[in-house]
Amino acid sequence: MVRYKKSEEKRKQILYAAFHSLSDRGYDAVTLQTIADHAEVSKGVVHYYFENKEAVLVELLEWLTGKISAKEQAAVADQHSATGKLTAYISSAFPGPDQNRSFYRVYLDFLARASRIPVYREINQRFYDSCASISTEIMRLGQQEGIFAKELSPDTTAPVIRAIIDGCLIQWLMADKDELHGVYKDSCYDAIMKVLSV
Repeated sequence: MVRYKKSEEKRKQILYAAFHSLSDRGYDAVTLQTIADHAEVSKGVVHYYFENKEAVLVELLEWLTGKISAKEQAAVADQHSATGKLTAYISSAFPGPDQNRSFYRVYLDFLARASRIPVYREINQRFYDSCASISTEIMRLGQQEGIFAKELSPDTTAPVIRAIIDGCLIQWLMADKDELHGVYKDSCYDAIMKVLSV
């Protein structure tokens, strides 16, 4: 059990290192050696846990999106009204400038390759399925409460909610101004409410 725990901790250390390496250097510049350097271990140690760079990055994307999905679902589950759930969802997606910058630098690199690498596309689809599930829950509750338009279909509208969140975050990232983070977060909430409201 202790050995398994140490092995899991080492894998996590390597994944954190891969994340920071990707965020700093970009996908094409990352190698097993740069990951090892970030993790402060030998390249052989990285190789012991992962067959190659691709294996590290596949697990990294799975781990990252899984972690974010779990955090967003937990934030929404703690709220009991549609607007409370929506606010919690957006707050979870906008944790802060540093976190958002690091994540989207890495995530956009993965998305750029998802159309050509099936495993990235599959992992990303699972992430967006989770996002759609959260958005559907919020929508249905808001429709029951009478604050969201009943004619809106969750199947077609739920993906738009995440599209607005990602769009606002990418626009903020391109603006490259930390002080506008809160402005984009508020604009994101307002834009989603306009789409959903009666």
